[in-house]
Amino acid sequence: MNEDYEEFTDSQLKILERYVTNTRSHIFVLRNLPEVIKGALFSRYSRSSLGLRSLLLKEFISNDEETAFASIAGAHENEDDTLPTSQITAIKKAQAFYDRILDGYGDDSIGELGGAHLAIENVSMLAAKIIEDCRIGGSPLEKSTRYIYFDQKVKGEYLFYREPILMTSAYREVYVQTCNMLFETYGKLIPPLTEMMEARFPKEEQSSKAAYAAAIRAKVLDCLRGLLPAGTLTNMGIYGNGRFFDSMIHKLHCQNLVELQEIGKRCYEELAKVIPSFIRRAEPTHKTHVGFAQFFEAMQTELKMITKQNTEFPQRTTAPGIRLISYDSDAVLKVTSAMLFGYSNKGLTELMDYSQRLSEEEIARILDAGASARENRRQKSPRALEHANFTFEIIADFGAYRDLHRHRLLSQERQLLSCDYGYFIPQEIIGTALEKEYCEALQKAKEVYDNIAAELPEEAQYVVPMAYNIRWYFHVNLRALQWMCELRSSPAGHPNYRYIAQEMAQEVCKVFPQFERFFKFVDYQGYELGRLGQEQRKEEKLLKLS
Repeated sequence: MNEDYEEFTDSQLKILERYVTNTRSHIFVLRNLPEVIKGALFSRYSRSSLGLRSLLLKEFISNDEETAFASIAGAHENEDDTLPTSQITAIKKAQAFYDRILDGYGDDSIGELGGAHLAIENVSMLAAKIIEDCRIGGSPLEKSTRYIYFDQKVKGEYLFYREPILMTSAYREVYVQTCNMLFETYGKLIPPLTEMMEARFPKEEQSSKAAYAAAIRAKVLDCLRGLLPAGTLTNMGIYGNGRFFDSMIHKLHCQNLVELQEIGKRCYEELAKVIPSFIRRAEPTHKTHVGFAQFFEAMQTELKMITKQNTEFPQRTTAPGIRLISYDSDAVLKVTSAMLFGYSNKGLTELMDYSQRLSEEEIARILDAGASARENRRQKSPRALEHANFTFEIIADFGAYRDLHRHRLLSQERQLLSCDYGYFIPQEIIGTALEKEYCEALQKAKEVYDNIAAELPEEAQYVVPMAYNIRWYFHVNLRALQWMCELRSSPAGHPNYRYIAQEMAQEVCKVFPQFERFFKFVDYQGYELGRLGQEQRKEEKLLKLS
């Protein structure tokens, strides 16, 4: 590889060293630059014959009067300092330049060239799911219910969202009392359940104390998380590109719940301080957002009206379970044909015709070629698996839904949280003295939910405990399903979502036994203390590093 296609003077090299990891190599990383400059630089890059470093020098650093490069880059390097008025003015003036670059050198994908790390704290678990509905371009992490105790109080109050409409309604007292009751029950049951788990699973001599304690805590909290209401406050960290945040804020502005509107407003305000050019169209008065809001409201209003007016809906199913409700009968032939496509000079139509004439043994040989060499779940199967699609409808507890919801490469939709489909009781407490108190708390929450939901169905969701079942669907291709089922069936996972992952894989294999080879790392075993192995391995790694 020729590394000398660009030549720079010593002074230019000295400047560039601050902003790139390598001044000579064909491969390098930008550094010490704010997102707006990186995004504008890359967008301009696609329409320039210059290398990126030359472009940075010529059109950004040397064009300081228009770009305010020194002011903006300086602000980036001294983020903790108070900027002088002249610098702030220069940055605002330059913003028009960056907006013009981002608009003029690409389509919406240009919004993916800059990003930000956003912290969203003290929001409800319900809000967290709606934020995470924006799937592509963002990577969210959320406070875990299996490692963190949620029974703490701040200034004498449990941490749950005080929904403004509920707090100014006739339901204020009963809402607060019910949430307090759920948290009190959760906290009260932790010590006796911990003792039960320690008695049932005594520490083995070879297990470290830390790993054993962490596994027991995870087991206890996995059992009791169902008592936490959807209004429980959580923290989120999201890394996303500008396009992701733009879409997220558009949607949050249009939600009916006050909390989501407020989150949308705050997210816009804070992201506008870091990546303003990427999210400016999500500002509530911007014509793009106004148009989106009108579309969103019209669509929702019409669909709600049609649904309400239709009196011919069949009786609904309410029993928990995982149902495969739709699939393509030609899935095996489609996957087989796609497997061959990249290594042939034929079209998919010809390969489909060819595959139809193959024997079962010949098809098995082709499918095995894409599966037999896999040694672990991280070795992903070929994209040919994406030609097989499946739709599952699931009724399971909201806690399990929260874990599975994070998978992004699929289409999913849920219905409003309710207490209409029953609730999950952990096997560990069935038949013990704890079961009665657990179930009584959930039943009291249902009575309050039913009362509030008759008038305020969306706001009533905040009081629904996580143990209650929710109905949702997944529309997913075989490749994404393979990843999800192999990942979520692993021993360290929560037993509820492990069961769902196992059932989904089995449902597909019943219909298409030929696809069983693609689920070779689905773990169908049950594990009493499944977290212990992973905690022990973590301890061993820490010991090696110390």
